[in-house]
Order: sequence, then C-alpha cells, then structure tokens
Amino acid sequence: MTEPIAPTPTSWPWPPAIKASAGWHVAAIGAGVLVPGAAPWAVGAIVLNHALITAAGLTPRSNLLGPNVTRLPEAAGGRREVAITIDDGPEPGVTPQVLDLLDAHGQRATFFCIAERVQAQPALAREIVARGHSIQNHTARHRHNFSFLGPRGFAGEIARAQDILSDVTGQRPTCFRAPAGLRNPFLEPVLHRLGLSLVSWTRRGFDTREGNPDTVLARLTRGLAPRDILLLHDGNAARTPAGQPVILEVLPRLLARLRADGLRAVTLPDGLKS
Repeated sequence: MTEPIAPTPTSWPWPPAIKASAGWHVAAIGAGVLVPGAAPWAVGAIVLNHALITAAGLTPRSNLLGPNVTRLPEAAGGRREVAITIDDGPEPGVTPQVLDLLDAHGQRATFFCIAERVQAQPALAREIVARGHSIQNHTARHRHNFSFLGPRGFAGEIARAQDILSDVTGQRPTCFRAPAGLRNPFLEPVLHRLGLSLVSWTRRGFDTREGNPDTVLARLTRGLAPRDILLLHDGNAARTPAGQPVILEVLPRLLARLRADGLRAVTLPDGLKS
C-alpha cells in the first residue's frame, strides 16, 4: 500500500549560517555605499562570504547550509544500531548478490537509488523492499552538475525522483542524499518543502575508486561504533584486481565485523526513530 503523502511542512527555518551570510551581504553593501573608500573592502567581504558558503556545500558532512544527518540518534546507540547505506543502484549485476549477502547475515540496509535506474529495473527495486530494506531518494538522474542547480532545478530533479520511487515501490522516501554529497544553499528549502531529510554518513570506503577490499574495509571499520552511518556503492562500484565489484568482497567481511561487535544494521527509517 502506498504511504500517504505527508502534509506540506511549515516555512523553512533559516540556518544560522545562512542568516549570518545574508546579514554579511547587507552590511558589506551598506558599507560599500555609505563609507568612502570602503567599496574594495566590501567586495572582498562578499567574495570571502561566497567562498565560505561554497566550501560548506563542497563538504558533504557539513551542517552549515541546513540540517544534515551524519549519524543515527542516541536512542539508536542504546540499541547498538548502525546504518549501512548503498548508493547509485539498483545495478542488476550487483544488487541481487548484495541482497543475498544481507539476508545471509540477517542485516538490513538502505539503498539510495537513482530513480531512473529504478524505473528501468522495477522488479529489482520491489525486491529490495520486499526483503525488508529501504529505498531512499538519490535524485532522478544523478547529474554531475547537481550542486550547481538552483531552486527550480533541485525541485524538478528531486520531486521527479520522489514520484518514480513512490510509484514503483509503494513507499515514499523520507531521506535524501545528494550526488557525491555536494550541494548549495538552495537545496535545503526544497528538501524541507518535500518533507525530506538530508543524510550523509559517518564513514565511507571510497569504493567507487578504490578497488582494494582491505583498504575499503579498513576505512569503514576504523573506530566503528553504534550510530555510525556507513557508505558503500552497488552502482558505479570500483573493481578488484580480479574484476569483482569491490562491495561484494567488502560486504561479507563488514557484516561479520558487525556481528562480532554486537552491532545490528537497520534501515534509516528504523534507525532514525527516537
């Protein structure tokens, strides 16, 4: 059954950094106009402000541009839960094997899917959900210029993905992840309006470019603890020297590590419950 669409959220609460940025602009422009000789300093101040905002958008785990979930809440820590998130699928040659591995270990994951890939592989997407996992919004097309879009571009890309994913799976996503985690200040108001929470990660294996399973696993498990959000990829996965998608080499060992540490992998909707 399709979940009901949540009511339209209230007006967007401006993050302190965005409020400060707006105030900085007003002050700089005012000084440049009213104070003799201050124009070069005002221009420099505005350029610096834009550089800081850009840097925040290029830092996937930053919360300066709005709320950004980087780990599960404290209640999940008490339950010794972590979240495994798997991006860029579904991938017919990889995702079914990922599902089998998760089933074999009795663990759950969240798949941040590209909506057009879900549209092309509807049966596989429905199988992900049927096996107890969650599909969340990773945009419609995974555009490489996503972080340069404006409000209209963000709204079109994300809302289209919401519609496709809801139609195929019968479940409306509540979480969103930007391609490569990159964004700009126009994203958060769109997510707020669509009832989506931005989710990044605690640790990642860089498994789209690193084909050594030992290296990827070490990055994911160094300091592994309850509440962690881990990032892997079934789509666009790097290959091992033997030609195997690296996630298929890493995931069994990661799941064994979770079991040894007494940790349980849950979906984001379950893990984010207080």
